[in-house]
Amino acid sequence: MKAATHPPETISKPFTLLLVDDDPRVLDSLRRVLRLAVDCRIITSANGVEALDRLSRQPADAAIVDLKMPEMDGMTLLQHLHQDYPTLPVIMLTGHGGVSEAVAAMQCGATDFLEKPYAPESLAARINQLRQIWVLQRENERLRQEARFRFGYHALIGVSRPMLAIKTTVAQIGPSDASVLIQGETGTGKELVARAIHHHSPRADKAFIPVDCAAISETVIESELFGHVKGAFTGAYETTLGLVRAADQGTLFLDEVGELTPAIQAKLLRTIQQREVRPVGGNKTYAVNLRIVAATNRDLQRAVAEGTFREDLFYRLNVIRLQVPPLRERDDDVLLLARHFIEHYSSSTTPASTIGQAAATLLERYDWPGNVRQLENTIHRAMTLCQDTRILPQDLPPEITGDANHVGSHALPENDTLAAFEKTGHRKRPHQKRR
Repeated sequence: MKAATHPPETISKPFTLLLVDDDPRVLDSLRRVLRLAVDCRIITSANGVEALDRLSRQPADAAIVDLKMPEMDGMTLLQHLHQDYPTLPVIMLTGHGGVSEAVAAMQCGATDFLEKPYAPESLAARINQLRQIWVLQRENERLRQEARFRFGYHALIGVSRPMLAIKTTVAQIGPSDASVLIQGETGTGKELVARAIHHHSPRADKAFIPVDCAAISETVIESELFGHVKGAFTGAYETTLGLVRAADQGTLFLDEVGELTPAIQAKLLRTIQQREVRPVGGNKTYAVNLRIVAATNRDLQRAVAEGTFREDLFYRLNVIRLQVPPLRERDDDVLLLARHFIEHYSSSTTPASTIGQAAATLLERYDWPGNVRQLENTIHRAMTLCQDTRILPQDLPPEITGDANHVGSHALPENDTLAAFEKTGHRKRPHQKRR
């Protein structure tokens, strides 16, 4: 199920009560009593057939049904309601001495019953109880929606304190259109954070366009970003939109934005300020409505001070700044991420489905200079080499096990513990996690 793209709203729909009785005087009496005592909207029907038709067009949150009615009696209507609207609370009204019928109705799914003539305050109290339950159910649903809204992007994996802080911030800034600058070391998952911001925004159903600014050569990046008209340069055989216009109404993610040349920085700044783009070789501008999310592993403030990055562009991008923590600061997430990658890379040719105790200890103690990306590659390698149902130390690379001669799949220690592994002659890993 897709997570909500907007914060949940408070209850706005009124509590709706359906009254079903063939006697107009009873309906009038019920309406007068309940309007004074219960905060609700009241709809009425004169018989069971009419009630079912009314419910098909106008949902109700509770119903009061007379047991004795022509065409379709209350018991038959109750059976239809129990089948078609199983969560709808129904209070049955019975004549004097109809207790046995009321008991049968309760067995068929009625919530409660009242014997005529009923005390108005008793009826009002029971309806108010149903309304209170209804309010609590709506509030619980709102809280569940809020939880899905705040943490509904399942690709952003982590339960550590730093990651919960990131998720909370993403949920807070997602609904805005403010530009976001994501900073963090290489391999920390900056693009996943950008996608989570997009997922939690009103633009979630529009395009998310990632641009690796470091991977596109300087000679073509202007055309790639802003598009070009046919004949603008040698090889421009047709007009192209460019990635900025492709992201119109959606989100443009500029990864490694610090690698942009001064000329491209200037044109990007104009695009952000004017909300328009001019293709290479063109004399016409096109309006664009997009959100900019940028990412970098560089210190852009230092780049501004050194004159390699425009100060005005920096402030345009740095409306909101997010710092993605390195994996060495996310102890609680290492094994969670490892198990996720095991599921991702599992196949019929790979027997491993879990991590052995000794390997898990090594993974948790390692410093992870390459962050999540290094962990993913480590698990992929281990899954390829593993000959057991568990990933063992022998399946891990030497920089993690501390064994310079290790090439994988050695004889297994008798016990799957780190001590047993080290007794086989493997040195302790040299890269202890920095504290």
